[in-house]
Amino acid sequence: MIQESSTAGIILAAGASTRFGRPKQLLRLKDRYLIEWVLDAALNTRLKRIILVLGCAHRKIQQTLGKKLVHPKLQLEINPHYEDGQSGTLKLGLSCVRDTYPAAMFLLADQPLVDAVTLNFLLDQFWSTNKNICVPMSSSIIRNPCIFSSHFYPQIMQIGGDIGARRIIQVNPDQVHEVQIQNPHFFLDVDTPADLEKIKKLV
Repeated sequence: MIQESSTAGIILAAGASTRFGRPKQLLRLKDRYLIEWVLDAALNTRLKRIILVLGCAHRKIQQTLGKKLVHPKLQLEINPHYEDGQSGTLKLGLSCVRDTYPAAMFLLADQPLVDAVTLNFLLDQFWSTNKNICVPMSSSIIRNPCIFSSHFYPQIMQIGGDIGARRIIQVNPDQVHEVQIQNPHFFLDVDTPADLEKIKKLV
């Protein structure tokens, strides 16, 4: 069982948002930029350390975040090779915590309705199980964010291309603790302008 105080959070926020047409991290949603929603949620959880991995438009994003970047729990990393795909961002984030934290939660920057209460619920579920992977579920589908123990760090560090760790989850069903999340809005992400307009009506 992983101890509560020893789980890190890794926010994957380096992508170029090619489908959207401009950096999603800098979209405005109510009173904040999109990147701030997941960052604020993560910083307000019981995660011990937060690694924010930027890439595309990282200078503008850093200017936008301003004083939030000096939060004592936060560590900023820049992926200069973000165009090579998500796996590089994932591995860069994990490399910052793999020797110190025996578990890591991977969060996506385009899920603005992720909230601290539900993230803490996922952490509680993970800490209470002896399995090495914890995934949120909705409509029988594996969603994000997911949590991995250090048991799978070596496999994650071998991932290549524009993919995450879903394959590891698929081939290790006996190691997966599934957690049903009742709030469907929690998983909404922003891939298109229509997605953003939909979410604007919910906040």
